[in-house]
Amino acid sequence: MAVLRYHQFRKPMSGLRGDKIWRWRCQWSVVTICAIALVLYNAAANIWLLQPPSCPPHVTQPPTEPPTCEPCDAANPSVDDDPISRIDLRLGRWDGSRSYKMFDYAAVGDLYAELSSDRRVCLATQSSIERLHELLRIAAHWSGPISVAVFVAGDELRLLRAFAMWLFRCQPEIYMRIALHVVTPSERPGVPGHVPTWARDCEAKPLPPYEIKSDTMTWRVRHPYPQNHLRNLARKNCQTPYVFLVDVDIVPSKGMAESLDKFLAKAPKCPLCAYVVPTYELDLRVASFPANKSELLRLSRKKLAIPFHRKVFIYNQYASNFTRWEATGGNESVHTHVSHNVTNFELLYEPFYVAPDTVPGHDERFLGYGFTRNTQVYEMFLIGYQFRVLSPIFTIHWGLQARRTRPLWREKQNEKNRKHFETFKRELFARYRRDPLHLLRRPPASKKA
Repeated sequence: MAVLRYHQFRKPMSGLRGDKIWRWRCQWSVVTICAIALVLYNAAANIWLLQPPSCPPHVTQPPTEPPTCEPCDAANPSVDDDPISRIDLRLGRWDGSRSYKMFDYAAVGDLYAELSSDRRVCLATQSSIERLHELLRIAAHWSGPISVAVFVAGDELRLLRAFAMWLFRCQPEIYMRIALHVVTPSERPGVPGHVPTWARDCEAKPLPPYEIKSDTMTWRVRHPYPQNHLRNLARKNCQTPYVFLVDVDIVPSKGMAESLDKFLAKAPKCPLCAYVVPTYELDLRVASFPANKSELLRLSRKKLAIPFHRKVFIYNQYASNFTRWEATGGNESVHTHVSHNVTNFELLYEPFYVAPDTVPGHDERFLGYGFTRNTQVYEMFLIGYQFRVLSPIFTIHWGLQARRTRPLWREKQNEKNRKHFETFKRELFARYRRDPLHLLRRPPASKKA
C-alpha cells in the first residue's frame, strides 16, 4: 500500500512537470520566431530606405517625347541667378577694430579663376552702391579678371543683390570675369530685402538713382566711407602676380590688360618697381573715350582733357610729370614701355600703379577722404620703390573736377585724417628709421589731401 501510494503520488507530480516543460518550449519557439521575423523586417526596411527615390516623369512633357527624370535636388533657378543671397550675414571676418565685417567672394564669375591663372594683372577696385554702375565702363575696356569690393549699409544689400542678378542675366560676358566682395558696417549691417524688378529686366538701366532709402542715406552722410578697408579687400582677393588698383570711376584705355601682359612678360625683374599709369580728367562734352594716346593729346591741347586732380589738388599726380609724358607723342605703334622714372617724389603723391601685391597695405585708420592713398604710396617710397611711368597706355576720369563742388563733410574728414597722419609718420620713422622728406621737422601738414 505504501508503494502504491508512492506511485500514485509521484505520477501526477511527473505529469505536472512535463506540462510545464512543454509550455516553456512553446513559449521559446514563439519568441524565437518573433525575433527572426523582426530581424527580417528590419533588413527589408533598411534595403528599401537605402534605395534612391525615383522621380515621377514630367506630366507636362509631350507624349511623343520619352519621359525624363531630372535630379530631384535640382537647384532653384531663383537662387542660381541671385548668388549674393547665399551670404550668411552671421559670418564674415571682422576688421581690426570690429567696426566692419567683410565677406570674400560673395559672388564669383565662372571665368574669374581661369583668367587669374592665365593673366598677369588683375584690376582691383572698390565702390559704394550709388557708383557701382561705373563698373560697366571699366569692364568694357578691361578683358582680365576684376576684383570688386562693395560697401553696403542696411537695405543697400538688396540693391547689390539686384545688380549681381542683372549682370548674371544681362551681361554674362562681364559677370564671368568678376569677383564681388562685400563690406558692411557693424552699426548698420546689411539686411535682406525685396529685390527690385529691374534685376531681371535686361532692358532696364541698373541701379536707378534715388532708390536707396532715406534713413540709409542719412546714416551714410554721418559716417565716413571706409575706402582703405575696401582697397585692401579688393587687392588681396586678386590671384594674379600683379595688381592694378584703381577707383571705380577710373576707366582704363582699351586693350590695357593685354598690353600690360606683354610688357610685364618682357620687363626685367624688379621687385621694388611700381608702374604708374597716367590719369586724365575728360570733359563731359567729349562724345567718346579717346581711342589712343594721340587722341588724348589732341583733347589735352584743346583743354578738354587735363591731368587728374590738377584743379582740386595738384600734388595728387604732379610727380608723374605729365609734360614729359606728353612730349613723347602718341607712339601707338610702340608697345607699352617705360616713358620715364619719377624723380621728384612729393609727399602727397598718389598715382594709380601696377605692382605685385607685396606692397604695403592701406592703413585702415584713414576713413573717408584725405590721406587714404598717399600715405600708402609714401610708405612704398620709404621702402625704396621706384615709380616708373608707362606709355602709351592711360586711364580716364569722366568729368572735370572743381574744388567748389567739394561738400563740407568731405573737408571735415580730411581734417580728421590729417591728425591721424601726424601719428602715422612717426610710426613710419620708428619702423624704417628714415625721414627723407624731413616730415618730422615740419609743422602739421596744411595741404589738402
